[in-house]
Amino acid sequence: MIHRWLYTALPLLALLGLPPALMAQQSEEPAPGAVTKAFQERRHLTICIWDLVGRNGPIFSVAQDQKARFLEYGLNIDLEPYTNERVMVEALKARQCDAALMTGMRARLFNKYTGTIDSIGGVPSEEHMRILLEVLANPKSAPRMVEGDYVILGIAPAGAAYIFVNDKRINTLAKAAGKKVAVLDYDPTQAEMVAQVGASPVPSDLVSAPNKFNNGVVDVLAAPLAAYQIMELYKGMTPDGGIIDYPLAQISLQLVGHKDRFPADMAQISRELFFEGYRKMMDRVHLESRQVQDHWWVPIPDRDKQDYEVMMRDARLQLREQGYYDGDMLNLQQRIRCKLDARRAECANPVE
Repeated sequence: MIHRWLYTALPLLALLGLPPALMAQQSEEPAPGAVTKAFQERRHLTICIWDLVGRNGPIFSVAQDQKARFLEYGLNIDLEPYTNERVMVEALKARQCDAALMTGMRARLFNKYTGTIDSIGGVPSEEHMRILLEVLANPKSAPRMVEGDYVILGIAPAGAAYIFVNDKRINTLAKAAGKKVAVLDYDPTQAEMVAQVGASPVPSDLVSAPNKFNNGVVDVLAAPLAAYQIMELYKGMTPDGGIIDYPLAQISLQLVGHKDRFPADMAQISRELFFEGYRKMMDRVHLESRQVQDHWWVPIPDRDKQDYEVMMRDARLQLREQGYYDGDMLNLQQRIRCKLDARRAECANPVE
């Protein structure tokens, strides 16, 4: 029904070497006493939180719950909400924040390995995401959590991303030609790929993109289901639009911190605490997703899904060659997909 449509979505979700034995290992429950002197000496930190709604938003609410867990380790945290992710990232770089919680797309600027979690089609379902985050919370993954002057302190799930259209007839690549597609203004790769399929890229940020969709400035938008109610995306779909019923990526939120402000064991405890909160975060994601009414969904025949998987794989390989995706993360995701379903065609001839 929407054969070859996914190539139009690639730039939107491009936003969006561990040993095999590591996947089977379980991380141990961190003990409050298992911290270094450096951890205990630094008891007060400022964590900046990106939430489109601000202090009353769902992300900030979950962050407040996590704050209570950190108090168990004698760590006092001030949470500062930001509704503009770009401004928050600049505050992090200026060391006004000890750490900042941002989308995985933006975190790619600090760590390409974890920034590849949101790869198109790389993590097909919530179960794949749960296993991946468990692996990344394992102490053996700690070296990959550091890149340059920054360290990844935790990764949380934010649900699957889907394609929202203002006209259900935009269901093939040919019909996407000439349409306006929202792309992230800080990522030139997206604009280039949209132009390649004959569509018109419209540079946007995470705040303006939903507004442009609702006001008819763009025809196509990639977003997690949680944005449906929060950003009132039903306005942009009314009366003839819909949501393509095929998850193209699992979106993440990542806590990025200054490496010199977080001792290694403190960072590891933080990552494990994040993973312990996985189910609570997913419960919140499901609560927001249930706001989507059934009549918006545009179904895809099962017979077409294998073709879509091949197209997404080709897109990942292309983006890997361009240096956008990290090859080791793509390989880990491929092994998790085969761990859950060894019958997949890619398992017999892996290329990632």
